[in-house]
Amino acid sequence: MVETEIRELIKRELPHLIAEDPGIRDFILRTVSEYYTPRDEFSDRFDRILAELQRDREEQSRKWEEQRLERERDREEQRLKWEEQSRKWEEQRLEREREREEQRLKWEEQRLERERDREEQRLKWEEQRLERERDRERDREEQRLEREALLEKVNRRYDSTIGALGSRWGLYSETSFRNGLQGILAESFGVEVLNLQESDPEGEVFGRPDQVEIDVIIKNGLVIVCELKSSISKSEMYTFDRKVAFYEKRYQRSVNRKIVISPMVDSRAFPVAERLGIEVYSYADQVEA
Repeated sequence: MVETEIRELIKRELPHLIAEDPGIRDFILRTVSEYYTPRDEFSDRFDRILAELQRDREEQSRKWEEQRLERERDREEQRLKWEEQSRKWEEQRLEREREREEQRLKWEEQRLERERDREEQRLKWEEQRLERERDRERDREEQRLEREALLEKVNRRYDSTIGALGSRWGLYSETSFRNGLQGILAESFGVEVLNLQESDPEGEVFGRPDQVEIDVIIKNGLVIVCELKSSISKSEMYTFDRKVAFYEKRYQRSVNRKIVISPMVDSRAFPVAERLGIEVYSYADQVEA
């Protein structure tokens, strides 16, 4: 402990010791008696010492109070500084929070904008895809229609060609068969084979004036009227029967047999032929002598 501190300690504690401890008080009186022999003078000096000590104590108390107040002020200032710093930190924290929130909102807005852009792009692509699909479907439909039109045209041309060929083949076949029949029967069996082309001004056969073709086979008074056709239908079977009646009326001769020779006979024509007494020879039948 340094001297200054000792002095301060004595000044601070001596008045209490003198007032409370008689031994200390007597020791002090004896110590200072050689300097203050007269009691009055000693008392004055002692009072002065006590007063000085009291002043020192009060001064020390005042200093301690000032120091205490200074420390209080320092603590208050420090507290205010901390509060100010805390307030700044809180403001900074809130500012960072606001900035983060603003940034989050910007990111969210950007994300939504990107989502909208992607959705718009997807819709555009989908619309383009559908448009391409419609174009392809339209092209396919046009191509299909073109193919169908071309096929229809080809079919019509084919049907027309086949029909023409069929008609020509049928005509040629009928003529060839008629010529062959005439050659065989006339030359080998002495049978008269006639191909008559008669005018029907009254329309007895076809219901209107027209030319009527009749194939007739005659031998020994036997009259056979033949119909040589590449195909024959139900109505044509009735027509053939009217041809026979037309021949009988025109030549005043009875017909002994009515024969139809055709590779293609409508199934509905057979009952008609049976009712009318017409003999039918088709691809499965043989003509007997």
